[in-house]
Amino acid sequence: MAKNENRPFFGLKCSECGKITRRPVEKNKKNTPDKMEMRKYCPKCRKTTVMTETKLGK
Repeated sequence: MAKNENRPFFGLKCSECGKITRRPVEKNKKNTPDKMEMRKYCPKCRKTTVMTETKLGK
């Protein structure tokens, strides 16, 4: 499978507890060059919080 450089994978970090989740998410770098924010469920906080984009470490 070919790598698409316009759609990189990244991780999400909770804005309340600061825990980085290993949930891989992708976005189109040309359409959204800024850091993405989403509302997702955080298992540590046990509620839906705003999560920001972070580099996905291996």
